Amino acid sequence: QVQLVESGGGLVQAGGSLRLSCAASGRIFRINAMGWYRQAPGKQRELAATITSGGNTAYADPVKGRFTISRDNAKNTVYLQMNSLKPEDTAVYYCNANHWRPDGRGLTDYWGQGTQVTVSS
Repeated sequence: QVQLVESGGGLVQAGGSLRLSCAASGRIFRINAMGWYRQAPGKQRELAATITSGGNTAYADPVKGRFTISRDNAKNTVYLQMNSLKPEDTAVYYCNANHWRPDGRGLTDYWGQGTQVTVSS
């Protein structure tokens, strides 16, 4: 099993910044992609940003140019730097890790418990 623990959420005013961190631990074999998803009240969970083990990144349109995802493979940690935050960024942010199974039978998705980000206007 792989555990993901997020930190860095909180309350910030519009235009401010926050940095989220997510550390993976446990029986780690090899992590493929890692990412951040978010879920606002009454809405479905949606992708914010992803990063491959090689460092290739992808962003959802609403966060492009404001959010930056990065990772430290040696620490099995992924980060999300969020700048120019808007009230519509308010959501619970979840970390995701796509993990190779040691038995070679594909990939397993793991999720963190979520961290609340609230942006006031």
